[in-house]
Amino acid sequence: MKRLSALALSLVSVLALPALRAEDGMWTFDNLPLKQLKEKYAFEPGKEWIDHVRLSTLTLGGCTGSFVSADGLVVTNHHCTRGSLQRLSTKDRDLVKNGFVAMSRDQELKMPGLTYRTLIAMENVTERVAKAVKPGLGEKAAAAARAKELEAVKAELEKASGLTYDVVNLYQGGETWMYGFKVFKDIRLVAAPEIAVAAFGGDYDNFTYPRHDLDFSMVRVYENDKPYHPAHHLTWSTEGLKMGDLTFVVGHPGRTSRLQTFAQMKYDRDFGIPAYLKNADRTRALLEEYGKRDAEHARQVQTLILGVNNGSKANEGSLAGLKDAEAMKRIEDAEKALKAAVTKDPKLAVSTGKSWARIEQAIQLQKGFLKEAQSIGSARSTTLGQALALVRLAEQQELPVEKRLTEYRSEGGLKTLKTRLGGPAVGMMGQAANPELETLLFTHGLEDAARELGPQHPYVVAILGGKKPAEVAKTALDGTKLNDPAVRKALIEGGKKAVAESGDPMIVLARKLEPILLGLRKKQDDVKAILEEHGARIAKARFAVYGKTLPPDATGTLRITYGAVATYPANGTLQQPFTTWAGLYDRHFGWGGNEAHAYGGEWTLPQRWLDRMGKLDLKTPLNFSHAVDTTGGNSGSPVVNRKGELVGLLFDGNIEGNAGRYYYDEKVNRSVSVDARAILEALVKIYDAPHLAAELTGK
Repeated sequence: MKRLSALALSLVSVLALPALRAEDGMWTFDNLPLKQLKEKYAFEPGKEWIDHVRLSTLTLGGCTGSFVSADGLVVTNHHCTRGSLQRLSTKDRDLVKNGFVAMSRDQELKMPGLTYRTLIAMENVTERVAKAVKPGLGEKAAAAARAKELEAVKAELEKASGLTYDVVNLYQGGETWMYGFKVFKDIRLVAAPEIAVAAFGGDYDNFTYPRHDLDFSMVRVYENDKPYHPAHHLTWSTEGLKMGDLTFVVGHPGRTSRLQTFAQMKYDRDFGIPAYLKNADRTRALLEEYGKRDAEHARQVQTLILGVNNGSKANEGSLAGLKDAEAMKRIEDAEKALKAAVTKDPKLAVSTGKSWARIEQAIQLQKGFLKEAQSIGSARSTTLGQALALVRLAEQQELPVEKRLTEYRSEGGLKTLKTRLGGPAVGMMGQAANPELETLLFTHGLEDAARELGPQHPYVVAILGGKKPAEVAKTALDGTKLNDPAVRKALIEGGKKAVAESGDPMIVLARKLEPILLGLRKKQDDVKAILEEHGARIAKARFAVYGKTLPPDATGTLRITYGAVATYPANGTLQQPFTTWAGLYDRHFGWGGNEAHAYGGEWTLPQRWLDRMGKLDLKTPLNFSHAVDTTGGNSGSPVVNRKGELVGLLFDGNIEGNAGRYYYDEKVNRSVSVDARAILEALVKIYDAPHLAAELTGK
């Protein structure tokens, strides 16, 4: 690192050192906090330990899992496979409600549409990409030059390795990496508990602690129709944890915004998150309306409502954090200090001095089309969403590569999109297509768009054509053939001509809407180019002042965090580090058991859990609280000990830590995990699956 000015050194001492003392930070595998670990915990993992936990971990697309046996057994959260459980369920076989255990390999159920991936290779391409951006280029031209170079790098690496590569931007674009993955597509269900136990307490207990959730599921990865034998898998710990023990979480945290500018955080507080919550409230109301029709309708939307509620609760916590005046003052002061360092350095002043102002200008543009961004699109119809994707694909493929939207420039990206569009029909949140539910959602989606935008808005005119929303929704959904994969494949293969000649009502609507959506997309891309360009400039200035002593924001890519099993103050007391089976049953009986009414339904237990209560060791730890920095996407992440053994599965955080998207508070931010001992005991004593326990423990 280059020599720092006296002012910069003082800033490092004021701003960087507190981060080193706390356990905050979702660290990349190329820049682990080895010094901090050694100083505080007298532990320094070697390359073998680091590679082992990395290669044992998988990204599931929004969640994390880990290999836990030589025969490709993977463990993750129940809520990470719940959508697949719903798709595999029928009116007569409800896997979400009743759970599932395969007693032999031939009983394991294929889970269509899933893709699991393991990170194999990482390459820093920052300098190569920077050289592709010639001096004097504007923000959009610079973004285009970077995108073109990245496509070239991606193609080279994939050809040489056979891996699938993703572009990974870190530090707001201050660094650019290519991550290479081995991909698995044959995933089969092995075991999952009943939702009443996996999500015990329902939405009331979500994001709270103490918790009593057996939130796990098991699947198996197959390759060439045989169980896959991973080179690395985690050993299942039977020793367990105790208060104060060091833990590591290896996973794929979704998104944090801690390196955003203060102006971007204020936009999220005043506009972005409130708009999200308004839409979530509307969606929840529609799903609940549908679920009231009868028990079968309620079953169909149960997991959808849980998903909406989970997102709402997380965003409500983030919003509360952004309204914390003391915390926001710290963030604002830190930004002022960085600006002062930039001003004092002539080189940084030229490159970055105006970046904060440019970002504020971009935010003003973003405010101008926020309502359109919220209202223009598929109007809650997954089928119209597919139609829009088919129309855009056909249009984009006809353009020269350099004039296409970014995601349509690579052959690999096009291939992935075509595979997805040609696959089985899906509904909301990836569930099986449900025409009755989609009709309800589409009708109200059209009504909402007309109300928000006004009857004369081009989108409303194009999609309604002077007709009532209910009529448009029914006509389009009754007449479309896009639920048939063969129809979609024919449109993909037929290209622009086939799409232009199609009389399918959804394709007809999509053709009318595409120019309007493309206009909005171009405005969004203009703003994105400014935010990315100047976010990267600020990131590079931050490097110049602080070095890489601060971790990057979470981006959905593999990270490692660490911290001890810990209590924290809440409700006038200290929270217990572990909960137990005894606590689960106490909460159940405290609400009146299965005969309870009113709110008691959230804490009822399946009958077999009552019948076999006497078989369990009620002292067995069920969940635990630990001071590790995690966020959405870490669900299912393996929790490992110093030996690299699996001791638990992360499944949630406490409600006090929901501001963690924007900042970490070491006093109260806690993650919540399922204890490995509870999973093992439940498999043997509740689910009659000693064969799985033996596979996990190697005994």
